[in-house]
Amino acid sequence: MSGAYDELLDAAIQHLEGLKARGVRHVAVSPETLRALAQPVKFSAAKFSSPIQPLAAPIAPPPAPVASPITRVPVATPAPRPAAVVVEPIPQRLPPMDPQDKAPGFTALRARALACVKCEHLAASRKKVVFGVGNPEAQLMFVGEAPGADEDAQGEPFVGRAGELLTKIIEATGLKRGDVYIANILKCRPDTPGQASGNRKPTPAEMATCIPFLHEQIDLIQPRVLVALGATAVEGLLGKTLGITKLRGTWQTYRGIPLMPTYHPAYLLRNQAISEKRKVWEDMLAVMEKLGMPISSRQRNFFLKS
Repeated sequence: MSGAYDELLDAAIQHLEGLKARGVRHVAVSPETLRALAQPVKFSAAKFSSPIQPLAAPIAPPPAPVASPITRVPVATPAPRPAAVVVEPIPQRLPPMDPQDKAPGFTALRARALACVKCEHLAASRKKVVFGVGNPEAQLMFVGEAPGADEDAQGEPFVGRAGELLTKIIEATGLKRGDVYIANILKCRPDTPGQASGNRKPTPAEMATCIPFLHEQIDLIQPRVLVALGATAVEGLLGKTLGITKLRGTWQTYRGIPLMPTYHPAYLLRNQAISEKRKVWEDMLAVMEKLGMPISSRQRNFFLKS
């Protein structure tokens, strides 16, 4: 029982942490469950050899001790049982929005993001808030990790070398950069005190603070497919920390939206192997199929040895 209990408890904790990472701050517990948890544990008298009879008279003083000892029958205490927790279901795909309703929503969301100073150390070191860029009616949305130095300077995601490669990947599918939407888990560049260059991974606290902006962006855009670029993007959206090598190429789900994890373009810049490029392209072929896009034989054969 102990092993099963521990596994159930660990699974419940992981699920609740995943909800927290996606911006859920409350879980609902039904009144029936609360009442059940408040009830004392009941023991059945049928487990004993003779039933307990009600007393007809007041209890008499105990008799004097006798020589023969009284045999005590041990009573087994039931093993603790895990309490049932009723968690709010993850929101599914939202109903379509009127394009005219998206514009004011985006304007208000952008204004809040640009004025955000919740992470004081990031607000003090940033040059610009990198909100996001692309088509609010996009069917396909890419989510990265955080802005780098180039993005921080220009206020637009994926404009450095990794961004140039992402643009080539998008164009290889037959789409243009302006057809999709691109955003990051963090809207500010993670500060690097004492370093003239380089980047660092966002902390869990920074991600938890900034992720609500991304959730609202996705809710407004309502893409048909999401692509998470790298492990940090997967962790921010799904709360999963299994590693991108284990997750890439396998469909996940974010609020009813199909989500494809794949390598970050920066990884392909560090690893120029054709086999790694082919893995990312296979992920994009799966995305194209999910969107119902035509795929030519030339596209299917990208990065395949002749």
